Amino acid sequence: MPQTGTYHHGDLRAACLRAARELLEEDGSAGLSLRAVARRAGVSATAPYRHYADRDALVSAVAAEGYRELAAHLAAAHPAPSAPDDLAAVAVVYVRFALDHPALFRAMFAEPCDPTSEERVAATAVITEYVHGIVRDAFPGAADAVALATSVWALVHGLAFLHLDGKLDTSTPEVVAEQVRTSVRALFTMAPSSPAATRTGR
Repeated sequence: MPQTGTYHHGDLRAACLRAARELLEEDGSAGLSLRAVARRAGVSATAPYRHYADRDALVSAVAAEGYRELAAHLAAAHPAPSAPDDLAAVAVVYVRFALDHPALFRAMFAEPCDPTSEERVAATAVITEYVHGIVRDAFPGAADAVALATSVWALVHGLAFLHLDGKLDTSTPEVVAEQVRTSVRALFTMAPSSPAATRTGR
């Protein structure tokens, strides 16, 4: 028998997403299931299936929200990054997002997902294009901008998980920021020379 009163009529999908994110924050991915989401949202056990075929579809929807929020944080940090120092600042925000939303970040990148989810694909494409755009502008002389963008993202993403997993010092936000900036700048010294790099003296 459905429980009542916890979501507005017609907003079941949003209620399920809110419930899923609450469960992630409280128990991590282990506590996330469609049945648990139904209980948290106050609906029948079968209600979430109206929008999500299975757990992977639900995780994909949660991940898509996370990607959109991450993209917004990166754009707010620097709407038009065009130099290596801009990239380093954006990298700090990326790692900070992971540390501030650990369960969501793991759901975005470490959980099985629905490969047919158009919402998730579209959301990840925004992040990918953002990273590629930074590298194109910061290193216009790069022989292979796509490969360099992949290297930059891999570095920053690896830093995020190293911090999340306690392999690097997270004692203060300032310590984290300096570790990230130093690591990203080290990559710049190996990148092709570019007008942007020259302007910053790196």
